[in-house]
Amino acid sequence: MKAKVERSHRSDEQAFHQLLSDKGDVDLEAKLRDRVRVDDLVRPHGAHQGKTPYEVLREKP
Repeated sequence: MKAKVERSHRSDEQAFHQLLSDKGDVDLEAKLRDRVRVDDLVRPHGAHQGKTPYEVLREKP
């Protein structure tokens, strides 16, 4: 489990640094909102058998 958490943290850190790569766009809050939206609503996760976290949440009774 620890390895999965560490991998998740590494992925988050890489994604955050990608947000900072474009120096001309300084609206980091908007970039972070977009990143969270993609992670929660668009990008499938292996931990959820290829579903997004939102899809998993919607399936709960």
